[in-house]
Amino acid sequence: MPCVPTDAAQPGEIRRLRPGDEALVISAAELFDHAPRPEATSKFLASETHHLLMAFDGEGDERHAVGFVSGVETTHPDKGTEMFLYELSVGESARNRGVGRALVGALAQVGRERGCYGMWVLTDDDNPAAVRAYTAAGGRLEPLTRLIAWEF
Repeated sequence: MPCVPTDAAQPGEIRRLRPGDEALVISAAELFDHAPRPEATSKFLASETHHLLMAFDGEGDERHAVGFVSGVETTHPDKGTEMFLYELSVGESARNRGVGRALVGALAQVGRERGCYGMWVLTDDDNPAAVRAYTAAGGRLEPLTRLIAWEF
């Protein structure tokens, strides 16, 4: 899925990863919170309802991953299917160049193509960069919400 740059600072390509692209994920470990686990990476890429899109800069041997967005389709009997934006990451050298906005927009397009009625994400108030990226990509802030979590 090529990205259409508006200027030279935009990523050169946004690619939706598929089974067989595990090495691309593993090689971009610095973009993840923790090193990607091979088994989990394979399982994620194999699922038709899990999506991992990666942004690249450079050409040829200089081509490298600068960011990713992951999304998971969730379906409920009375609501249909929506896209949950699971995680967005942009490498430090590519920040403030529209990479995050382009990745979020590309995931939203995948959601539209797959028949999702909408997309949502949670982020913290103390993460203004994420709030800027999500709202710049067309998202809107909802009224106060609470995250309740369980750890197993």
